[in-house]
Amino acid sequence: MNSPAFDVTIAGCGPTGAMLAAELRLHGVRVLLLEKETEPTSFVRIVGLHVRSIELMAMRGLLDRVLQHGRKRPAAGFFAAIPKPAPTGLDSPYAYLVGIPQPVIVRLLEEHAIALGAQVRRGSAVAGFAQDDDGVSVETADGERLRTRYLVGCDGARSTVRKRLGVGFPGEPSRSETLMGEMEVGVPPEEIAARIAGIGEIHRPFWLRPFGEGVYSVVVPAVGVGDRAAPPTLEDFRQGLRAVAGTDFGVRSPRWLSRFGDATRLAERYRVGRVLLAGDAAHIHPPIGGQGLNLGLQDAFNLGWKLAAQILGWGSDMLLDTYQAERHPVAADVLDNTRAQSALQSAEPGSRALRGLLTELMDFEEVNRHLIEKIAAIGVRYDFGDGHELLGRRLRDLDVKRGNLYGLLHHGRGLLLDRTGRLGVGGWSDRVDHLADPTAALDVSGLLMRPDGHVAWIGDDQQDLDRHLSRWFGSPSAR
Repeated sequence: MNSPAFDVTIAGCGPTGAMLAAELRLHGVRVLLLEKETEPTSFVRIVGLHVRSIELMAMRGLLDRVLQHGRKRPAAGFFAAIPKPAPTGLDSPYAYLVGIPQPVIVRLLEEHAIALGAQVRRGSAVAGFAQDDDGVSVETADGERLRTRYLVGCDGARSTVRKRLGVGFPGEPSRSETLMGEMEVGVPPEEIAARIAGIGEIHRPFWLRPFGEGVYSVVVPAVGVGDRAAPPTLEDFRQGLRAVAGTDFGVRSPRWLSRFGDATRLAERYRVGRVLLAGDAAHIHPPIGGQGLNLGLQDAFNLGWKLAAQILGWGSDMLLDTYQAERHPVAADVLDNTRAQSALQSAEPGSRALRGLLTELMDFEEVNRHLIEKIAAIGVRYDFGDGHELLGRRLRDLDVKRGNLYGLLHHGRGLLLDRTGRLGVGGWSDRVDHLADPTAALDVSGLLMRPDGHVAWIGDDQQDLDRHLSRWFGSPSAR
């Protein structure tokens, strides 16, 4: 068998695939991205980066670039679009939303991956593959054959990789569909305001929001469920608007049109041997709360260093298996919260009554904060066993004597933050950095952070630390 040309081949160069490629390249892994589209998407859909994803950008030194192209917005009004203010005291210095055009965030992440050495082939899609003990043989749609050590499907909701892998994708199909686009509107703003007043309380989601120069963002329930593979037409929008508002507002000259359904599905497995799934290939759900892109980015951040560890020889199958063990429950929780939000947006009397009750409950600061933290993913805690309340959670950015904590994580290595000055990383120094800083604003003596920013150990005992270094970072090197 020929030696694999690549360590990891990734199907799909969307946000998840590009982020994963960059994470792997931080460790020198040979990466190929196969993207079926010959050109980046042209339509400009605005997406939101939630708090946890903004933290990931800061950890890899990307946040300044993102903010050059994005717009900060309050971390508020996400849950079922219930209009409540941002809760006070969110545990992050990045407690805001960044609205950014999806093509821009994809381009920034792709450029980041390429700058780190990833290869991207556009117009090339995975058509089939076969795996064995040594690697995966991949066949592309244009007949090319290549050899790789691992294959990761980041190829979206209709993932070829998932289907060819035979992994079940149980859940609920789309029962309703929503149209979204940007277009010119042929009536005055005053008429629009008068017509849509109150409609959003009965039909959700629904809005006409001005962008300027007569262009509006239009979101309206579709009349029936169409073919998701086919883009909607302007006539679909006209029909939906007439059904909801009694007029089509003279919509014309669309910039872009899209549709989304409320299908909710979760892959039964994230890994089968040398083939893995991430992003929409592993989970789909309604876009309520804007969690989909963020969930995929966070999958990539969790998987990247673990897959690199396996390839570099210091990681184990047990470490790689923690990808599914940690991320599958997170996705299941997101699917459940979108189901709940969908129910709250129904026009049925019971749902409207429940929405009214929850709207009252969100006046309690604790309730509002809990729901926003759920959407923003800063409440995620992986199960690392019993211990300190920080164990398994991500650590917020802190001021340290060398600047800020996240600034020390740009290279994707682990970090020992030591307030005692007595701890060390010994034979793990090729994988884990050590910062002795008694001034760090923590109420613990020392903690070990994984490359994804989650706290893996807390304490002050070197032997106990060594056991946890072995658990997460393999055997110490001889040097």
